[in-house]
Amino acid sequence: MKNIQIIFFLLYFLSFQKNNAQVWVSDNGDGTYTNPILHADYSDPDVVRVGDDYYMTASSFNCIPGLPILHSKDLVNWKIIGHALTKQPPFQTYDKVQHGNGVWAPCITYHNNEFYIYYPDPDFGIYMIKAKKASGPWSEPLLVKAGTGLIDPSPLWDNDGKAYLVHAFAGSRAQIKSLLVVCTMSPDGTKVNNDEVMVIDGHEGEGTIEGPKFYKRNNYYYIFAPAGGVPTGWQTVLRSKNVFGPYEKKKVLEQGSTNVNGPHQGAWVTTQTGEDWFFHFQDKGAYGRIVHLQPMKWVNDWPVMGQDFDKNGIGEPVTTFKKPNVGKKYSIETPAESDEFNTPELGLQWQWQANKQINWGMTTSLGYLNLYCQPTVNSKNIFNAPNLLLQKFPAEEFTATTKLTFNSRINGESTGLIIMGLDYSYLSLKNNDGKLYLSQKTGTFNKTVSESESKPISITENTIYLRVKVKKGAICSFYYSFDDKNYEKLGNDFTAVEGKWIGAKVGLFALGEKVTNDSGNVAVDWFRVTK
Repeated sequence: MKNIQIIFFLLYFLSFQKNNAQVWVSDNGDGTYTNPILHADYSDPDVVRVGDDYYMTASSFNCIPGLPILHSKDLVNWKIIGHALTKQPPFQTYDKVQHGNGVWAPCITYHNNEFYIYYPDPDFGIYMIKAKKASGPWSEPLLVKAGTGLIDPSPLWDNDGKAYLVHAFAGSRAQIKSLLVVCTMSPDGTKVNNDEVMVIDGHEGEGTIEGPKFYKRNNYYYIFAPAGGVPTGWQTVLRSKNVFGPYEKKKVLEQGSTNVNGPHQGAWVTTQTGEDWFFHFQDKGAYGRIVHLQPMKWVNDWPVMGQDFDKNGIGEPVTTFKKPNVGKKYSIETPAESDEFNTPELGLQWQWQANKQINWGMTTSLGYLNLYCQPTVNSKNIFNAPNLLLQKFPAEEFTATTKLTFNSRINGESTGLIIMGLDYSYLSLKNNDGKLYLSQKTGTFNKTVSESESKPISITENTIYLRVKVKKGAICSFYYSFDDKNYEKLGNDFTAVEGKWIGAKVGLFALGEKVTNDSGNVAVDWFRVTK
Protein backbone atom coordinates (compact mmCIF):
# COMPACT_ATOMS: atom_id res chain seq x y z
CA MET A 1 0.00 0.00 0.00
CA LYS A 2 2.84 2.34 0.86
CA ASN A 3 4.50 1.75 -2.54
CA ILE A 4 1.21 2.48 -4.30
CA GLN A 5 0.91 5.76 -2.41
CA ILE A 6 4.47 6.72 -3.37
CA ILE A 7 3.81 5.96 -7.05
CA PHE A 8 0.56 7.94 -6.96
CA PHE A 9 2.36 10.91 -5.39
CA LEU A 10 5.13 10.82 -7.99
CA LEU A 11 2.63 10.65 -10.86
CA TYR A 12 0.69 13.55 -9.37
CA PHE A 13 3.86 15.58 -8.86
CA LEU A 14 5.08 14.98 -12.41
CA SER A 15 1.66 15.82 -13.80
CA PHE A 16 1.55 19.03 -11.77
CA GLN A 17 5.03 20.02 -12.87
CA LYS A 18 4.19 19.38 -16.52
CA ASN A 19 0.95 21.36 -16.51
CA ASN A 20 2.43 24.05 -14.31
CA ALA A 21 5.10 24.82 -16.91
CA GLN A 22 2.74 25.10 -19.86
CA VAL A 23 0.52 28.17 -19.62
CA TRP A 24 1.55 28.86 -23.21
CA VAL A 25 2.27 25.98 -25.59
CA SER A 26 3.07 26.66 -29.25
CA ASP A 27 3.34 22.99 -30.25
CA ASN A 28 -0.13 21.73 -31.19
CA GLY A 29 0.91 18.08 -30.87
CA ASP A 30 -0.29 17.25 -34.39
CA GLY A 31 2.80 18.24 -36.38
CA THR A 32 1.90 21.94 -36.43
CA TYR A 33 2.71 24.94 -34.26
CA THR A 34 0.95 28.22 -33.54
CA ASN A 35 2.75 31.54 -33.18
CA PRO A 36 4.12 32.95 -31.03
CA ILE A 37 6.47 30.10 -30.16
CA LEU A 38 7.35 32.00 -26.96
CA HIS A 39 4.68 34.29 -25.51
CA ALA A 40 7.27 35.96 -23.32
CA ASP A 41 9.67 38.88 -23.56
CA TYR A 42 12.68 37.33 -25.28
CA SER A 43 13.26 40.51 -27.23
CA ASP A 44 15.67 40.84 -30.16
CA PRO A 45 16.05 37.04 -30.39
CA ASP A 46 19.04 35.49 -32.15
CA VAL A 47 19.46 31.78 -32.85
CA VAL A 48 22.28 29.51 -34.00
CA ARG A 49 22.27 25.83 -34.94
CA VAL A 50 25.14 23.57 -33.90
CA GLY A 51 24.66 20.01 -35.15
CA ASP A 52 21.18 18.91 -34.09
CA ASP A 53 20.83 21.59 -31.41
CA TYR A 54 19.51 25.14 -31.55
CA TYR A 55 20.45 27.90 -29.14
CA MET A 56 18.75 31.25 -28.61
CA THR A 57 19.75 34.39 -26.75
CA ALA A 58 17.96 37.71 -26.33
CA SER A 59 18.30 41.23 -24.96
CA SER A 60 18.26 41.50 -21.17
CA PHE A 61 18.91 45.22 -20.55
CA ASN A 62 19.47 45.82 -16.79
CA CYS A 63 18.08 42.44 -15.69
CA ILE A 64 20.61 40.07 -14.10
CA PRO A 65 21.57 37.33 -14.78
CA GLY A 66 21.49 38.51 -18.38
CA LEU A 67 21.74 37.10 -21.88
CA PRO A 68 19.45 34.10 -21.35
CA ILE A 69 20.44 30.92 -23.19
CA LEU A 70 17.58 28.75 -24.44
CA HIS A 71 17.90 25.35 -26.12
CA SER A 72 15.66 23.56 -28.61
CA LYS A 73 15.74 20.47 -30.77
CA ASP A 74 12.95 21.47 -33.15
CA LEU A 75 12.81 25.31 -33.19
CA VAL A 76 9.36 25.29 -31.54
CA ASN A 77 9.91 23.83 -28.06
CA TRP A 78 12.42 25.76 -25.92
CA LYS A 79 14.00 25.38 -22.48
CA ILE A 80 16.13 27.87 -20.52
CA ILE A 81 19.53 26.27 -19.86
CA GLY A 82 21.47 29.20 -18.43
CA HIS A 83 22.65 32.77 -18.77
CA ALA A 84 25.82 33.99 -20.43
CA LEU A 85 26.13 37.09 -18.23
CA THR A 86 26.13 36.50 -14.47
CA LYS A 87 27.27 40.02 -13.58
CA GLN A 88 27.12 43.10 -15.77
CA PRO A 89 30.11 45.43 -16.14
CA PRO A 90 31.03 48.08 -15.28
CA PHE A 91 30.01 46.98 -11.81
CA GLN A 92 29.90 50.44 -10.24
CA THR A 93 27.19 51.27 -12.79
CA TYR A 94 25.12 48.08 -12.85
CA ASP A 95 25.17 47.43 -9.12
CA LYS A 96 22.41 50.06 -9.27
CA VAL A 97 19.19 49.88 -11.28
CA GLN A 98 19.63 51.21 -14.82
CA HIS A 99 16.21 50.82 -16.42
CA GLY A 100 16.47 50.42 -20.20
CA ASN A 101 20.29 50.38 -20.23
CA GLY A 102 22.69 47.45 -20.33
CA VAL A 103 22.40 44.56 -22.79
CA TRP A 104 20.69 45.57 -26.02
CA ALA A 105 20.27 43.31 -29.09
CA PRO A 106 22.90 40.53 -29.00
CA CYS A 107 24.15 38.10 -31.64
CA ILE A 108 25.06 34.46 -30.96
CA THR A 109 27.24 32.50 -33.38
CA TYR A 110 29.51 29.44 -33.51
CA HIS A 111 33.06 29.67 -34.84
CA ASN A 112 36.13 27.45 -34.45
CA ASN A 113 34.26 25.12 -32.07
CA GLU A 114 33.29 27.96 -29.74
CA PHE A 115 30.13 29.94 -29.09
CA TYR A 116 30.45 33.71 -29.37
CA ILE A 117 28.01 36.36 -28.23
CA TYR A 118 28.53 39.96 -29.24
CA TYR A 119 26.33 42.35 -27.30
CA PRO A 120 26.09 46.13 -27.16
CA ASP A 121 25.89 48.40 -24.17
CA PRO A 122 24.82 51.73 -25.71
CA ASP A 123 26.66 53.68 -23.02
CA PHE A 124 29.99 51.85 -23.20
CA GLY A 125 30.43 49.95 -26.45
CA ILE A 126 30.42 46.46 -27.92
CA TYR A 127 31.34 43.45 -25.76
CA MET A 128 32.23 39.86 -26.67
CA ILE A 129 31.95 36.72 -24.56
CA LYS A 130 32.56 33.11 -25.58
CA ALA A 131 32.23 29.55 -24.32
CA LYS A 132 32.99 25.97 -25.33
CA LYS A 133 29.43 24.96 -24.43
CA ALA A 134 26.30 27.10 -24.70
CA SER A 135 25.37 26.18 -21.12
CA GLY A 136 28.64 27.76 -20.01
CA PRO A 137 30.83 28.71 -18.34
CA TRP A 138 31.13 31.87 -20.42
CA SER A 139 34.18 34.11 -20.42
CA GLU A 140 34.23 37.51 -18.80
CA PRO A 141 32.91 40.26 -21.10
CA LEU A 142 35.62 41.81 -23.25
CA LEU A 143 35.08 45.34 -24.56
CA VAL A 144 36.04 44.86 -28.22
CA LYS A 145 34.98 48.30 -29.42
CA ALA A 146 34.50 51.20 -27.04
CA GLY A 147 32.10 53.96 -27.95
CA THR A 148 28.83 55.64 -27.10
CA GLY A 149 25.74 54.66 -29.08
CA LEU A 150 27.21 51.58 -30.79
CA ILE A 151 24.45 48.95 -30.89
CA ASP A 152 23.27 45.69 -32.46
CA PRO A 153 26.58 44.05 -33.51
CA SER A 154 26.78 40.95 -35.71
CA PRO A 155 30.05 39.28 -36.77
CA LEU A 156 30.95 37.45 -39.98
CA TRP A 157 33.97 35.24 -40.51
CA ASP A 158 34.59 35.01 -44.26
CA ASN A 159 35.91 32.03 -46.19
CA ASP A 160 39.38 33.56 -46.40
CA GLY A 161 39.65 33.90 -42.61
CA LYS A 162 39.01 37.62 -42.54
CA ALA A 163 36.46 38.86 -39.99
CA TYR A 164 33.95 41.69 -40.12
CA LEU A 165 31.30 43.25 -37.92
CA VAL A 166 28.13 45.12 -38.82
CA HIS A 167 26.45 47.40 -36.29
CA ALA A 168 23.94 50.23 -35.91
CA PHE A 169 23.72 53.44 -33.86
CA ALA A 170 21.46 54.59 -31.02
CA GLY A 171 20.42 58.14 -31.75
CA SER A 172 19.86 58.81 -28.04
CA ARG A 173 23.61 58.42 -27.44
CA ALA A 174 25.38 58.83 -30.79
CA GLN A 175 23.16 61.62 -32.17
CA ILE A 176 23.09 59.65 -35.44
CA LYS A 177 20.69 56.82 -36.31
CA SER A 178 19.13 54.84 -39.17
CA LEU A 179 22.61 53.92 -40.38
CA LEU A 180 24.39 50.57 -40.70
CA VAL A 181 28.16 50.27 -40.94
CA VAL A 182 30.58 47.42 -41.66
CA CYS A 183 34.07 47.37 -40.16
CA THR A 184 36.92 44.88 -39.98
CA MET A 185 37.69 42.74 -36.96
CA SER A 186 40.70 40.75 -35.79
CA PRO A 187 40.46 37.09 -36.89
CA ASP A 188 40.10 35.97 -33.27
CA GLY A 189 37.18 38.34 -32.75
CA THR A 190 38.77 40.21 -29.85
CA LYS A 191 39.20 43.63 -31.50
CA VAL A 192 36.85 45.56 -33.77
CA ASN A 193 38.62 48.21 -35.82
CA ASN A 194 37.62 51.83 -36.33
CA ASP A 195 37.41 51.59 -40.12
CA GLU A 196 33.64 51.79 -40.56
CA VAL A 197 32.06 51.92 -44.00
CA MET A 198 28.43 53.02 -44.16
CA VAL A 199 26.44 50.46 -46.17
CA ILE A 200 22.99 52.06 -45.88
CA ASP A 201 21.48 55.37 -44.87
CA GLY A 202 17.92 54.44 -43.98
CA HIS A 203 16.46 57.91 -43.69
CA GLU A 204 14.85 57.51 -47.09
CA GLY A 205 12.45 54.56 -46.93
CA GLU A 206 14.15 52.56 -44.15
CA GLY A 207 13.83 54.82 -41.11
CA THR A 208 15.20 53.46 -37.84
CA ILE A 209 17.04 50.66 -39.62
CA GLU A 210 18.94 48.73 -36.93
CA GLY A 211 19.33 45.21 -35.50
CA PRO A 212 21.45 43.85 -38.37
CA LYS A 213 22.46 40.19 -38.77
CA PHE A 214 25.39 39.31 -41.07
CA TYR A 215 25.34 36.21 -43.33
CA LYS A 216 26.95 34.86 -46.50
CA ARG A 217 25.28 32.61 -49.09
CA ASN A 218 26.02 31.84 -52.75
CA ASN A 219 28.83 34.45 -52.75
CA TYR A 220 26.39 37.14 -51.61
CA TYR A 221 26.88 39.02 -48.37
CA TYR A 222 23.51 39.52 -46.65
CA ILE A 223 22.52 41.93 -43.92
CA PHE A 224 19.09 41.20 -42.44
CA ALA A 225 17.86 44.36 -40.73
CA PRO A 226 14.55 45.62 -39.30
CA ALA A 227 13.33 49.08 -40.15
CA GLY A 228 10.34 51.27 -39.42
CA GLY A 229 10.42 51.13 -35.62
CA VAL A 230 9.73 48.44 -33.02
CA PRO A 231 5.90 48.35 -32.95
CA THR A 232 5.26 49.23 -36.58
CA GLY A 233 8.20 48.15 -38.72
CA TRP A 234 9.14 45.50 -41.28
CA GLN A 235 12.09 43.28 -42.19
CA THR A 236 14.54 44.51 -44.82
CA VAL A 237 17.34 42.47 -46.38
CA LEU A 238 20.45 43.92 -48.02
CA ARG A 239 22.74 41.96 -50.36
CA SER A 240 26.01 42.55 -52.18
CA LYS A 241 28.86 40.60 -53.79
CA ASN A 242 31.26 42.89 -51.90
CA VAL A 243 31.35 42.96 -48.08
CA PHE A 244 31.52 46.78 -48.09
CA GLY A 245 28.82 47.14 -50.75
CA PRO A 246 27.15 48.73 -52.55
CA TYR A 247 24.14 46.81 -51.28
CA GLU A 248 20.77 46.24 -52.91
CA LYS A 249 17.76 46.14 -50.62
CA LYS A 250 14.39 44.41 -50.51
CA LYS A 251 11.50 44.37 -48.03
CA VAL A 252 10.81 40.70 -47.25
CA LEU A 253 8.35 40.64 -44.30
CA GLU A 254 5.58 43.01 -43.25
CA GLN A 255 2.39 43.00 -41.19
CA GLY A 256 0.17 43.15 -44.26
CA SER A 257 -3.32 41.84 -43.56
CA THR A 258 -2.30 40.05 -40.36
CA ASN A 259 -2.60 41.22 -36.74
CA VAL A 260 1.13 40.75 -36.10
CA ASN A 261 2.48 44.28 -35.80
CA GLY A 262 6.10 45.11 -36.52
CA PRO A 263 7.32 41.63 -37.55
CA HIS A 264 11.09 41.99 -37.67
CA GLN A 265 14.52 41.57 -36.05
CA GLY A 266 15.65 38.05 -35.47
CA ALA A 267 17.60 35.22 -37.00
CA TRP A 268 17.84 33.05 -40.11
CA VAL A 269 18.44 29.36 -39.38
CA THR A 270 18.85 26.37 -41.72
CA THR A 271 17.84 22.97 -40.35
CA GLN A 272 19.75 19.71 -40.72
CA THR A 273 17.34 18.80 -43.52
CA GLY A 274 17.95 22.00 -45.47
CA GLU A 275 14.83 23.97 -44.51
CA ASP A 276 15.14 27.70 -43.85
CA TRP A 277 13.34 29.50 -41.00
CA PHE A 278 13.27 33.03 -39.60
CA PHE A 279 12.75 34.11 -35.99
CA HIS A 280 11.39 37.55 -35.22
CA PHE A 281 9.58 39.40 -32.46
CA GLN A 282 6.25 41.19 -32.12
CA ASP A 283 5.89 44.05 -29.65
CA LYS A 284 2.86 43.23 -27.48
CA GLY A 285 2.95 46.01 -24.92
CA ALA A 286 2.89 44.70 -21.36
CA TYR A 287 3.75 41.20 -22.58
CA GLY A 288 6.97 42.42 -24.12
CA ARG A 289 8.49 41.44 -27.44
CA ILE A 290 7.24 37.90 -28.01
CA VAL A 291 8.90 35.44 -30.41
CA HIS A 292 7.47 34.18 -33.71
CA LEU A 293 8.81 31.61 -36.20
CA GLN A 294 8.31 32.00 -39.96
CA PRO A 295 8.96 29.57 -42.80
CA MET A 296 11.49 30.96 -45.26
CA LYS A 297 12.62 30.11 -48.77
CA TRP A 298 14.99 31.59 -51.33
CA VAL A 299 13.82 32.97 -54.68
CA ASN A 300 16.41 34.49 -57.02
CA ASP A 301 18.83 34.74 -54.10
CA TRP A 302 16.37 36.76 -52.01
CA PRO A 303 14.69 35.36 -48.90
CA VAL A 304 10.90 35.12 -48.78
CA MET A 305 9.58 34.97 -45.20
CA GLY A 306 6.15 33.84 -44.03
CA GLN A 307 3.57 33.67 -46.82
CA ASP A 308 2.75 36.24 -49.47
CA PHE A 309 -1.01 36.34 -48.88
CA ASP A 310 -1.69 39.45 -50.99
CA LYS A 311 0.79 38.52 -53.77
CA ASN A 312 2.71 41.79 -53.55
CA GLY A 313 6.06 40.03 -53.34
CA ILE A 314 6.44 40.62 -49.57
CA GLY A 315 5.83 37.89 -47.00
CA GLU A 316 3.43 38.17 -44.09
CA PRO A 317 3.52 36.29 -40.75
CA VAL A 318 1.82 32.90 -40.51
CA THR A 319 -0.29 31.94 -37.51
CA THR A 320 -0.38 28.13 -37.61
CA PHE A 321 2.04 26.19 -39.77
CA LYS A 322 3.72 22.82 -40.18
CA LYS A 323 6.58 22.33 -37.73
CA PRO A 324 10.15 22.40 -39.04
CA ASN A 325 11.56 19.12 -40.34
CA VAL A 326 14.57 18.39 -38.15
CA GLY A 327 14.67 14.67 -38.90
CA LYS A 328 13.03 13.54 -35.65
CA LYS A 329 10.05 14.30 -33.42
CA TYR A 330 10.55 15.78 -29.98
CA SER A 331 8.31 16.20 -26.95
CA ILE A 332 6.64 19.42 -25.87
CA GLU A 333 8.81 21.65 -23.70
CA THR A 334 8.45 25.19 -22.40
CA PRO A 335 10.64 27.59 -20.39
CA ALA A 336 10.53 27.26 -16.60
CA GLU A 337 8.03 29.40 -14.70
CA SER A 338 7.29 27.82 -11.30
CA ASP A 339 9.86 27.27 -8.59
CA GLU A 340 9.59 25.02 -5.53
CA PHE A 341 12.96 26.31 -4.21
CA ASN A 342 14.05 22.73 -3.43
CA THR A 343 17.45 22.98 -5.14
CA PRO A 344 20.55 25.06 -4.34
CA GLU A 345 20.01 27.22 -7.43
CA LEU A 346 17.17 29.58 -8.19
CA GLY A 347 15.09 28.68 -11.23
CA LEU A 348 16.63 30.11 -14.39
CA GLN A 349 13.53 32.24 -15.04
CA TRP A 350 14.41 34.63 -12.20
CA GLN A 351 16.24 37.93 -12.64
CA TRP A 352 17.14 40.82 -10.34
CA GLN A 353 16.97 44.48 -11.35
CA ALA A 354 20.74 44.94 -10.92
CA ASN A 355 23.87 42.94 -10.14
CA LYS A 356 22.96 40.62 -7.26
CA GLN A 357 24.39 41.25 -3.81
CA ILE A 358 24.83 38.36 -1.38
CA ASN A 359 22.65 39.91 1.33
CA TRP A 360 19.54 40.09 -0.86
CA GLY A 361 18.64 36.45 -0.44
CA MET A 362 19.62 32.81 -0.84
CA THR A 363 18.15 29.35 -1.08
CA THR A 364 18.27 27.07 1.95
CA SER A 365 18.78 23.36 2.54
CA LEU A 366 15.24 23.25 4.00
CA GLY A 367 13.45 23.78 0.70
CA TYR A 368 12.63 27.47 0.67
CA LEU A 369 14.06 30.79 -0.48
CA ASN A 370 15.10 33.41 2.06
CA LEU A 371 14.77 37.02 0.96
CA TYR A 372 16.14 39.61 3.39
CA CYS A 373 14.47 42.96 4.04
CA GLN A 374 17.19 45.25 2.75
CA PRO A 375 16.71 49.05 2.71
CA THR A 376 17.91 49.44 -0.87
CA VAL A 377 15.47 52.30 -1.65
CA ASN A 378 13.08 54.49 0.27
CA SER A 379 9.57 53.18 0.73
CA LYS A 380 8.14 55.44 -2.01
CA ASN A 381 10.58 54.35 -4.71
CA ILE A 382 10.17 50.60 -5.19
CA PHE A 383 10.62 51.15 -8.94
CA ASN A 384 14.35 51.55 -8.33
CA ALA A 385 14.80 48.71 -5.85
CA PRO A 386 17.61 46.51 -7.23
CA ASN A 387 16.56 43.54 -5.09
CA LEU A 388 13.23 42.79 -6.76
CA LEU A 389 13.21 39.13 -7.84
CA LEU A 390 11.19 39.02 -11.06
CA GLN A 391 10.32 36.90 -14.09
CA LYS A 392 8.71 37.54 -17.46
CA PHE A 393 4.97 37.28 -18.13
CA PRO A 394 4.80 33.75 -19.63
CA ALA A 395 1.45 33.95 -21.43
CA GLU A 396 -1.51 36.19 -22.22
CA GLU A 397 -3.44 34.72 -19.27
CA PHE A 398 -1.96 33.07 -16.19
CA THR A 399 -2.15 32.87 -12.41
CA ALA A 400 0.87 33.30 -10.12
CA THR A 401 0.57 32.12 -6.50
CA THR A 402 3.20 32.10 -3.77
CA LYS A 403 3.35 30.75 -0.23
CA LEU A 404 5.52 32.75 2.14
CA THR A 405 6.24 33.23 5.84
CA PHE A 406 7.17 36.74 6.94
CA ASN A 407 9.72 36.78 9.77
CA SER A 408 9.97 40.51 10.31
CA ARG A 409 12.28 41.82 13.02
CA ILE A 410 12.21 45.57 12.48
CA ASN A 411 9.43 48.11 12.14
CA GLY A 412 8.73 49.17 8.54
CA GLU A 413 9.86 45.94 6.87
CA SER A 414 7.64 44.66 4.07
CA THR A 415 7.34 41.82 1.59
CA GLY A 416 4.88 40.76 -1.06
CA LEU A 417 3.92 39.91 -4.63
CA ILE A 418 4.50 42.52 -7.31
CA ILE A 419 3.64 43.34 -10.93
CA MET A 420 6.37 45.65 -12.21
CA GLY A 421 6.48 47.87 -15.30
CA LEU A 422 6.49 51.62 -15.90
CA ASP A 423 3.39 51.38 -13.72
CA TYR A 424 3.37 48.89 -10.84
CA SER A 425 1.04 47.32 -8.31
CA TYR A 426 1.71 44.91 -5.46
CA LEU A 427 0.39 43.23 -2.36
CA SER A 428 2.37 44.56 0.59
CA LEU A 429 2.60 42.67 3.88
CA LYS A 430 4.13 45.17 6.28
CA ASN A 431 5.33 45.29 9.88
CA ASN A 432 3.79 48.39 11.46
CA ASP A 433 4.81 48.70 15.11
CA GLY A 434 4.98 44.94 15.57
CA LYS A 435 1.68 44.19 13.84
CA LEU A 436 1.22 42.92 10.28
CA TYR A 437 -0.97 44.69 7.74
CA LEU A 438 -1.81 43.72 4.16
CA SER A 439 -2.66 46.26 1.46
CA GLN A 440 -2.42 46.88 -2.28
CA LYS A 441 -0.09 49.64 -3.38
CA THR A 442 -0.06 51.08 -6.89
CA GLY A 443 2.25 53.62 -8.46
CA THR A 444 4.02 54.78 -11.57
CA PHE A 445 7.43 55.76 -12.86
CA ASN A 446 5.92 59.25 -13.31
CA LYS A 447 7.33 60.94 -10.23
CA THR A 448 4.63 63.60 -10.23
CA VAL A 449 1.99 60.94 -9.42
CA SER A 450 1.87 59.73 -5.82
CA GLU A 451 1.55 56.08 -4.87
CA SER A 452 -1.95 54.98 -3.84
CA GLU A 453 -2.79 52.39 -1.19
CA SER A 454 -5.91 50.41 -0.35
CA LYS A 455 -7.11 50.37 3.25
CA PRO A 456 -4.71 48.07 5.13
CA ILE A 457 -6.21 45.01 6.79
CA SER A 458 -4.82 43.50 9.96
CA ILE A 459 -3.15 40.09 9.55
CA THR A 460 -2.72 37.80 12.55
CA GLU A 461 -0.76 35.02 10.82
CA ASN A 462 2.66 35.46 9.32
CA THR A 463 2.25 32.59 6.81
CA ILE A 464 0.11 33.64 3.86
CA TYR A 465 -0.68 32.79 0.24
CA LEU A 466 -0.60 35.67 -2.24
CA ARG A 467 -1.99 35.43 -5.77
CA VAL A 468 -2.33 37.52 -8.90
CA LYS A 469 -4.54 36.55 -11.85
CA VAL A 470 -3.59 38.07 -15.20
CA LYS A 471 -6.29 38.20 -17.87
CA LYS A 472 -6.20 39.28 -21.52
CA GLY A 473 -5.19 42.88 -21.81
CA ALA A 474 -2.75 42.39 -18.90
CA ILE A 475 -5.52 43.07 -16.36
CA CYS A 476 -4.26 41.96 -12.95
CA SER A 477 -6.38 41.03 -9.91
CA PHE A 478 -4.83 40.38 -6.48
CA TYR A 479 -5.92 37.84 -3.85
CA TYR A 480 -4.79 36.42 -0.52
CA SER A 481 -5.53 33.27 1.48
CA PHE A 482 -4.48 31.50 4.65
CA ASP A 483 -5.26 27.94 3.53
CA ASP A 484 -4.63 27.99 -0.26
CA LYS A 485 -8.31 27.20 -0.76
CA ASN A 486 -10.37 30.24 0.11
CA TYR A 487 -9.03 33.36 -1.57
CA GLU A 488 -10.20 36.92 -0.88
CA LYS A 489 -9.75 39.66 -3.44
CA LEU A 490 -7.86 42.75 -2.28
CA GLY A 491 -7.75 46.17 -3.88
CA ASN A 492 -8.61 47.17 -7.41
CA ASP A 493 -7.84 45.61 -10.79
CA PHE A 494 -4.61 46.91 -12.25
CA THR A 495 -3.68 47.07 -15.92
CA ALA A 496 -0.01 46.22 -16.34
CA VAL A 497 2.15 48.14 -18.80
CA GLU A 498 5.57 47.50 -20.24
CA GLY A 499 8.79 48.49 -18.51
CA LYS A 500 11.68 50.42 -20.07
CA TRP A 501 12.28 48.40 -23.30
CA ILE A 502 11.02 45.24 -21.56
CA GLY A 503 7.67 43.63 -20.82
CA ALA A 504 5.97 43.72 -17.44
CA LYS A 505 7.25 41.27 -14.84
CA VAL A 506 5.85 39.39 -11.86
CA GLY A 507 7.73 38.44 -8.72
CA LEU A 508 8.72 38.98 -5.11
CA PHE A 509 10.32 41.56 -2.89
CA ALA A 510 11.57 42.08 0.65
CA LEU A 511 12.39 45.63 1.76
CA GLY A 512 13.36 47.53 4.89
CA GLU A 513 13.24 51.22 5.74
CA LYS A 514 16.46 51.77 7.69
CA VAL A 515 19.98 50.44 7.89
CA THR A 516 20.63 48.23 10.92
CA ASN A 517 22.98 45.42 11.86
CA ASP A 518 20.25 42.85 11.21
CA SER A 519 17.10 42.42 9.17
CA GLY A 520 14.00 40.30 8.96
CA ASN A 521 13.34 37.89 6.16
CA VAL A 522 10.61 36.26 4.14
CA ALA A 523 10.79 32.49 3.70
CA VAL A 524 9.27 31.72 0.29
CA ASP A 525 8.08 28.11 0.20
CA TRP A 526 7.12 28.10 -3.47
CA PHE A 527 6.07 30.21 -6.45
CA ARG A 528 3.69 28.53 -8.91
CA VAL A 529 2.43 29.67 -12.30
CA THR A 530 -0.77 28.00 -13.49
CA LYS A 531 -3.55 28.62 -15.98
